[in-house]
Amino acid sequence: MLVSFENVYLRYDPGRTVLSDINLALIPGLFYFLTGTSGAGKSSLLRLIYQIEKPSEGRVILFDRDTSQLRHDEFPALRRRLGIVFQDFRLIPHLSALENAALPLRLAGARRGQVNQHVKELLDWVGLGDRMNAMPHELSGGEQQRVAIARAIVNKPRLLLADEPTGNVDEESAKKLMRLFVELNKMGTTIIFATHQKHLVEKYKKPTLRLKNGKLISAAAEASS
Repeated sequence: MLVSFENVYLRYDPGRTVLSDINLALIPGLFYFLTGTSGAGKSSLLRLIYQIEKPSEGRVILFDRDTSQLRHDEFPALRRRLGIVFQDFRLIPHLSALENAALPLRLAGARRGQVNQHVKELLDWVGLGDRMNAMPHELSGGEQQRVAIARAIVNKPRLLLADEPTGNVDEESAKKLMRLFVELNKMGTTIIFATHQKHLVEKYKKPTLRLKNGKLISAAAEASS
């Protein structure tokens, strides 16, 4: 199983329940929208998958492993099978586009020559072949997000988490980013795309996980025809 939640609750403090009784099982290879208004729990659900947060109750199963049973030294290898893209890019300002995208490979100890060749090809694929040496402040919002996508997929993750990735870019950039996500999914990467933008959900007609007040009220397993 790629990801499943079994009776999961998340509380940040005793008086505040963020997610309540979440049960879901994701089918590998699909593109899921994760929807809901601001504060519905979208980011919290992604944080549970990425293991930034631990459930207060219930179990999160990731790649057939009960995450509550993992040793601390097993988490880095698990996270390398995941990619994550944030709304606010989170690029390192003193590193170039190439260096930012290459960072996960460098941290994993890959050789510089192999890293540079792979990352150059990846940046070319996301449309930044002529911007590899640009610093983040020299890139538009859409370009910065494409660098962030390249960084998230440089390890060829099985699962890509995207937290409002089109929220801080203009409409044209958003269209280009969506094409990248759709193409990644066609290549076999499972995607969970959190968004409050209803027009994206209506246009692309993908399976939808809908949260309301911390509860999962819709978990469509198949895309609409």
